[in-house]
Amino acid sequence: MYWSKLFIPTLREVPAEAEVPSHQLLLRAGYVRQLAAGVYSYLFLAQRSLLKITRIVREEMDAIGAQEMLLPALNPAELWQESGRWDVMGDNMFRLKDRFQRDLCLGMTHEEVMTAIARGELRSYKQLPQIWYQIQTKFRDEARPKSGLLRVRQFLMKDSYSFDMDQAGLDTAYEKHYRAYCRIFDRCGLEYAAVEAHSGAMGGSQSHEFMVASEAGEDFIVVCAQCGYSANLEKAASRPAPPQAPDPEGDFSPEPFHTPGRKTIAQVAEFTVLPESSQMKSLVLVADGKPVLVLVRGDHQLSETKFGSVSGDPEFRPAHPEEIREWFGADAGSLGPVGVANMPILADAALQGRRNMIAGANRDDYHLRHVTPGEDFAAEFHDLRQAAPGDLCVNCGAALRIVKTVEVGHIFKLGYRYSESMGLRVLNAEGEEVTPIMGSYGIGIERILSAAIELYHDRDGMVLPPAIAPFNVVITPVNFADAAQREAAERIYRDCLDAGLDALLDDRDERPGVKFKDADLIGIPFRVTVGKKLAGGFVELVVRQSRQAADVPVGEAARAVAARLAEA
Repeated sequence: MYWSKLFIPTLREVPAEAEVPSHQLLLRAGYVRQLAAGVYSYLFLAQRSLLKITRIVREEMDAIGAQEMLLPALNPAELWQESGRWDVMGDNMFRLKDRFQRDLCLGMTHEEVMTAIARGELRSYKQLPQIWYQIQTKFRDEARPKSGLLRVRQFLMKDSYSFDMDQAGLDTAYEKHYRAYCRIFDRCGLEYAAVEAHSGAMGGSQSHEFMVASEAGEDFIVVCAQCGYSANLEKAASRPAPPQAPDPEGDFSPEPFHTPGRKTIAQVAEFTVLPESSQMKSLVLVADGKPVLVLVRGDHQLSETKFGSVSGDPEFRPAHPEEIREWFGADAGSLGPVGVANMPILADAALQGRRNMIAGANRDDYHLRHVTPGEDFAAEFHDLRQAAPGDLCVNCGAALRIVKTVEVGHIFKLGYRYSESMGLRVLNAEGEEVTPIMGSYGIGIERILSAAIELYHDRDGMVLPPAIAPFNVVITPVNFADAAQREAAERIYRDCLDAGLDALLDDRDERPGVKFKDADLIGIPFRVTVGKKLAGGFVELVVRQSRQAADVPVGEAARAVAARLAEA
């Protein structure tokens, strides 16, 4: 293709609305343009890269025996009501009515539709296992779209679904997807980590997220460099750092003391001249309609995911101020476990074995000192806290790192949640009706492109991996009007096409510096410069990533690019 014939609207300045590198460069390089908040048009270069990513995804999905379908983006409400997710999805779901006032939605994912197809067509164990997938537009009504293609309202996703007769079959399908995802991300050139994760609104017994380290991300993972343990921050297990001060020695009884106006952990710590780790933080939550008092160390944070799992209610809520006053006789900021008998108490395991701590007295402006968990109140102990800086690995004891990341893929063992609720049944070998077990597996197509840009860029632009760059090579004559340069450039261009390379010929009447800057900006891995060295029969081959340049004979240029591409 000739650059002068293409629509590549590059920008010299960074758009004011773009904050993260991938968003800035996608706009500057002419890949995307914003239509509305969280809604983007993919221009020529973006579409070429996205098609290359989807081709890789298709090849790896087909390789594990998955069958591609294409399902409607517009879904009837009844399907989502059957699964129970019509209400669970809340404001994140785009909802609308047709002319007959029937409720519809735009699909965020397609568990319900796939299960409905299976329910209508699968009859016997002989038809299982099945793996079905699609690459389809999805919709999510993000409250605060941001970061370019990383947090949007309309996006492309590869979603696949497995149907098996038993847990062993699901394990096999899950492992197939895990390995396929690793191959996909490897081929796309990403550096990533596969971490244990929480299933959230998807449901299920096990899940893994595939995460790319980036300051543009909104997720955090916990990583042990020594033994390889990794997990999402909400799910990660860790050994807490020791308290900042030892517990007081002695066998004391709880003793109230006045803490006027001190409501927060930090305020009480300052008032008592004791560290936050010497306090118990009291949280009142409502799970399954009933109050629960939750305790964590003062310097720790509750993991909502872990509490949801322990309580059995992932949709729990904080108690309202008037409820707290009714149940405790005091306001938040003065609450504690001593004397509480009207609700269960769940305490984080980091409090087990602690002695003589500080807690609220259930009396406004008062706290208690010398409160010992397990003696002064009864509680169930569970792992309820988020991992924190300074924590140690539960497997090997090494220091853990907390890393900000972008999620590019997520796989789930759904179990029977959808097949059971939506009435999917097949006959087993004994002629009995049984419920198949399911898995769900997603990849964000645009997120792969954005994550690659976040990983690989410099001050001049993108440094895209060759497998997903819109072109493999750009041939840049310094002066296209010069007959010799033009002839050599066109020869190299044809040789590249004959060698199966995606080649771009920059035939524009622009200064060499402009051409070089544009090539660097849009992320083409290799550039062949046709200039003054042509008189000696040579052109310059420049590698975008390393900036290394080498002189190669004109007739060998295409082969040299192909060889470098194979190495990459």
